[in-house]
Amino acid sequence: MATFFAEEIIEAVRYLEEPGSYAANSEDPTDATIWLGAANDVIFRKRGVEFVDGTAPGFAAIVGAAPDPQTAARIALELQEKNLYVFMCAENEGKRFSQQLVEANIQIGWPTRLVSFGPDIYQAVFAIGFACRVAMAFGGIKPGDYRRNLIYNKDRTYAFVLALGDVTDEWYANAAGAINWGFPTIADTPIPEVLPTGICTYEHVVSNIPHDQIVQKAVEVRGLKVQVAAVPIPVSYGPAFEGERVRGEDIYLEMGGGRTVAVEWTTTKRMEEVEDGKVEVVGPDVGDIQPGARLHFAMVAEVAGRNFQEDFEPILERQNHHLINQAQGIMHIGQRDIAWIRISKQAVEKGFRLEHIGKIIHAKYHQDFGAIFDKVQIKIYTEEEKVREVLEKARVAYDHRDTRIEGMTDESIDTFYSCILCQSFAPNHVCVISPERTGLCGAYNWLDCRAAYEINPEGPNQPIQKGECTDDRYGQFKGCNEYVRKASRQKIENVSLYSLMVDPMTTCGCCECIAAILPMCNGIMTVDRDFTDMTPCGMKFTTLAGSVGGGAQTPGFLGHSKYNITQKKFLKGDGGLLRIAWMPRRLKEEIMDRLKKRGEELGIPDFPDMIADETVAKTEEEVIEYITQKGHPCLTMEPLL
Repeated sequence: MATFFAEEIIEAVRYLEEPGSYAANSEDPTDATIWLGAANDVIFRKRGVEFVDGTAPGFAAIVGAAPDPQTAARIALELQEKNLYVFMCAENEGKRFSQQLVEANIQIGWPTRLVSFGPDIYQAVFAIGFACRVAMAFGGIKPGDYRRNLIYNKDRTYAFVLALGDVTDEWYANAAGAINWGFPTIADTPIPEVLPTGICTYEHVVSNIPHDQIVQKAVEVRGLKVQVAAVPIPVSYGPAFEGERVRGEDIYLEMGGGRTVAVEWTTTKRMEEVEDGKVEVVGPDVGDIQPGARLHFAMVAEVAGRNFQEDFEPILERQNHHLINQAQGIMHIGQRDIAWIRISKQAVEKGFRLEHIGKIIHAKYHQDFGAIFDKVQIKIYTEEEKVREVLEKARVAYDHRDTRIEGMTDESIDTFYSCILCQSFAPNHVCVISPERTGLCGAYNWLDCRAAYEINPEGPNQPIQKGECTDDRYGQFKGCNEYVRKASRQKIENVSLYSLMVDPMTTCGCCECIAAILPMCNGIMTVDRDFTDMTPCGMKFTTLAGSVGGGAQTPGFLGHSKYNITQKKFLKGDGGLLRIAWMPRRLKEEIMDRLKKRGEELGIPDFPDMIADETVAKTEEEVIEYITQKGHPCLTMEPLL
């Protein structure tokens, strides 16, 4: 602190004895000097308010110089892209950052937020003075109330020091003083570090950071949240395009939807492993294919943040659906490993490429969820081998997420959650998610919805006080019915959580599976999105989805997740899991371990073998023949009809 008092005195004397040292009252360098000195009241009022309204989240105080003008220009541009002001002073080995920018033909001055305070370290006090004046002028802090001034700046002004070059004793003193305001120092040389948190939000002094990483490291250490003002893609973007369909001759590229493998996975990484905003496309892109082509697709969003939790992964991942859908000419359905994307010819003509999907995710994650993470990078793969490699890793993560809910029951809690994320495609659809009834998309369980609500209380996942249980068999609750009636715009009166025969839950286009009654078998079949052949009910999955999707309540049919099949409340009102008479072999193999365990709990250890699949039965008549041979329990249950 004494250093800043001394510098304040030195600069006051300089203004008196050397009035031509700075371009006084000017926002730009003059022919006489590039040094602007302290901001006068006019400049301060004009620029200071930006630190309050969020236009400028803070500033970087750069002391010294970069190794060369090109490096200086790159650092300055990166800081400008984050809407930060850059306050510059001091020299290193005769070089100054401000002069390097001029040499690189970069315009400096207040209008470009590249402010050259002065040539010496003493002008560092102008940056601290600016911060103090913001607190007093716009934060209501009284002159002399130093404690509240320091706290205001720590909490509201996201500033830091970039020390470029050999750190002198005077630099050390200035850095130590800045810590009192909560402003850390990040250096490119190996100086002693001060890593424990205390006054600053995180570390106080971090050293030996490469120039291509120093800005990102500073942003991380200061706790600055990146603000992305617009989605940088060549097509229009907004909610108005969310329900847009891409069909037939308009399709330029199709990925997933059962035609190819497609998977989306959001996962947590360490801070040093993520370069914020990086989008990498590996494999054929839009420009490498002909109209109407199909590609495999895997998108991995790698997220890092000091406050980011693994539980937040599925919340961000599930947002991909509506975030990508808001791009004009892009259609997105599904999630996890059942994603389905179509890109229109018009979008491609405007320059849309696969990297723009990554840019959408980066921009919107920051805009909508920037409070819970710091950095995200996107990797997109279209080579089949790599896509399948990602798929295997993602499925391990999906299984881990699903098993977190085990042990919880619907009776043990009073609050369920809604999900209306898909109402752009299915206006009347309302998904009610309970511990024993995961979301039909498979991406959300009850814990995910609770976390999503905590992150975004105004979002699509709202708490539902379940209220009185009006029908224990079918799973009807007074509070759920009241909520669904309102959220469906009075289109749906009642909903059963545990039945496909009585007031079944509505279905959107994102369900992992669809269950359908097989009347002659007195049983139920289920088919997942990946199975593209005809089913025993006489319809393929796509036909079923078209018939029961869109938010319709269709007795005898029900959208559900794969995991839900082995939950204890699955179709409880209709006889439960023991009603399942047919499912695709691949689906049965995928859930086999849980299927066996559930069969044992129900007293039928060999139940999985009683379920017919396409290798033994393609029609309902063949299903009856097979399950009769196996003695399937559905044959002796009470009639479904």
